[in-house]
Amino acid sequence: MNTFNRNEYMEDGQGRLVHIDNVKAIDKTRDGLVKHLLDNAYKVQKAMKDFKNMATSEIAAFVDLSAQEYDVKLGGKKGNLTFYSYDMKYKVQVQVNEHLVFDERLQIAKKMIDDCLNKWTENGRVEVRTIINDAFAVDQEGRINTRRILSLRRLDIKDSLWQKAMSAIADSLQVAGSKSYFRIYKRSGPEGKWINLSLDFAAL
Repeated sequence: MNTFNRNEYMEDGQGRLVHIDNVKAIDKTRDGLVKHLLDNAYKVQKAMKDFKNMATSEIAAFVDLSAQEYDVKLGGKKGNLTFYSYDMKYKVQVQVNEHLVFDERLQIAKKMIDDCLNKWTENGRVEVRTIINDAFAVDQEGRINTRRILSLRRLDIKDSLWQKAMSAIADSLQVAGSKSYFRIYKRSGPEGKWINLSLDFAAL
């Protein structure tokens, strides 16, 4: 009686088990190459995660150590910092990018803005409507461009209802999360130009 040995089979793209004797040699080699690269990619990914965790921890510890010289205790996340080596040949930059979203008060602000536009259109200020519609337009994923919405607050419009709408926009803005980025530079050449040590896989 033959016993089933899973190691003697390979699973194809449709979930079927194919005996290794029926799989072409080139297909076996290709399969091995892909899985070999995948295994190594996981190792590289883990190394990068370990580096980021280490850098985050050590930078936070150093900032606290530096603050202790002035009897100051810092709380919260450390970000948007630059550290230089003593010889000024190397620097490390930390940048924290926050992911901003709007809550339901944005729709309230939009209603007030529409009321302003309806009033202003009577006086020929039609061009403002184009600016507003562009700001509230969504992309293909249905997301609103935060930068365009916030740019409305820079418009010099004194209307009280408009000002109230701008306050609603400010109140509706929420921080949904943040990401830390580390950039490491070294000076190079006679002019001492800063060269980024790329940690981007595609840029290597």
